[in-house]
This record gives sequence, structure tokens and C-alpha cells, in this order.
Amino acid sequence: QVQLVESGGGLVQPGGSLRLSCVGSGVRFSIFDMGWYRQTPGNQRELVARITSGGNTNYVDAVKDRFTISRDNAKNTVYLQMNSLVPEDTAVYYCKAAFSVLNYWGQGTQVTVSS
Repeated sequence: QVQLVESGGGLVQPGGSLRLSCVGSGVRFSIFDMGWYRQTPGNQRELVARITSGGNTNYVDAVKDRFTISRDNAKNTVYLQMNSLVPEDTAVYYCKAAFSVLNYWGQGTQVTVSS
């Protein structure tokens, strides 16, 4: 059974940092492209950052130079380092694993940026 479990969310003040983790099980993790998405109430889930199986990365413009996605295939884990957080980053963050027609999602972790 495929499972993705996110962790690391929480409440942080503007300008602060958080690191999200997503641990995968039941999959051959290294072959999957991995992504972090976020969703706010009433809005569609949007891509934040993505890292391919080969390690190539891309980011939505709103988080470039502030967020860094990385992966450790030996630990079946993908990370999202989030720096210089702003209130607009408040959302539920989801991890996604994609390979061919296969897509798997985690349950999400809440990130709240507020003073």
C-alpha cells in the first residue's frame, strides 16, 4: 500500500522558517517525480515546487529564492525548506508522487504564518 506522510507544519511568525518532510512507503521512491502543493479554503490546489527523479527542480514564482525542494532517496523523503515566510504562504501543504499515470497524495500538513 502506497503511503505519503507529511510533517513539519505549524505556526510561524512572518520572516520565519519551516522545513516540511514527506516520507513515502510502498513505492519505489526514486523513480517518482515529487512535488509540494498547497491549498487554501475555496481555492484550487497549486504547485509550489517540484523535483524530478533526476533531481531537476522548478518553483512557482511566488516562492522562488525563498523555498528549496530536495530529496533523499535513501530515506524515501522529500523536503521543502521554507524561508522568509509571509502570511500569504498560509495553506495546507500536500506532497505528491507522480510516475507515468500514477499519482499519490499525502494527507497534508497545515502551515500558518501569523504574528
